[in-house]
Amino acid sequence: MSDFTAPYSEIEERAPSTLNRVLKKMWHLRMGVLGGFLILCLILIALFCPYLAPHDPYKQDITQRLLKPAFMEGGRAQYPLGTDHLGRDLLSRIMYGTRVSLVVGLAAVILMLVVGVSLGLISGYLGGKVDAIISFLVNSMMGFPFILFAMSLVAVLGASLQNIIIALGVTGWPVFTRVVRIETMKLREREFVLAAKSLAFSTRRILVHHILPNLLPAILVLATVEVARAIIRESLLSFLGLGIQPPTPSWGVMLAEGRNYMLLQWWLAAFPGLAIFLSALGINLLGDALRDLVDPYLRKS
Repeated sequence: MSDFTAPYSEIEERAPSTLNRVLKKMWHLRMGVLGGFLILCLILIALFCPYLAPHDPYKQDITQRLLKPAFMEGGRAQYPLGTDHLGRDLLSRIMYGTRVSLVVGLAAVILMLVVGVSLGLISGYLGGKVDAIISFLVNSMMGFPFILFAMSLVAVLGASLQNIIIALGVTGWPVFTRVVRIETMKLREREFVLAAKSLAFSTRRILVHHILPNLLPAILVLATVEVARAIIRESLLSFLGLGIQPPTPSWGVMLAEGRNYMLLQWWLAAFPGLAIFLSALGINLLGDALRDLVDPYLRKS
């Protein structure tokens, strides 16, 4: 009888210590948990904004223009964050703007990953002239001002959601290429890669099945940070009139529309700016937490 009960008693004794370790780890990464919570809220808002938004974000009502937020004197409860210069509900437009920002951020980073990681693997593994050519392209792209390149690209392709994603992806891939190239150069001399070469594995198989899996943690952390950067850059381009065009709800467009009213109707620019700040903050906090988890030198006990 004791033989059967002993394992259960050991499990019961180990369970509290395991729970304590999990709670301790969550406490160490509490800012990352906060960042994950912010990102989860943004995703839920983007998915369910048709059901959460109190009004149609495109509906104009000049008789209700420039209403104050509900918490200010003279505000109305049906417009919690007030209205803009065309009488559109600001809260509804911010909610729908979440969709645009997340779509642009994620799609642009996926494009960066496809181009940047592929070139980084090839450059770091093959070396020689291939590495020299790719390194020259990376240095040229990183030395070229982002805003000038994006303006030129949007001017040629036109201002639209798809073209903004292309512009951000084309200007952002060198960051991934540089990081992946350096890490690949380190890994290509490791024993498991040399063993794969001795077995006459193809270059593609070595890159995809042996080197790339070891780079995934670093790529994941970098991709998280680049999503926040893409959201900020999209807002910048939209603010300058080179990104998402009105009347599509975009945080950058709302900032541009509210800049002429900042002295009297401060909420027109303050709330879209706060949305940009919270989204970038949440993504960066989550990225820092992921870095602490995957980096053995920063991992906390």
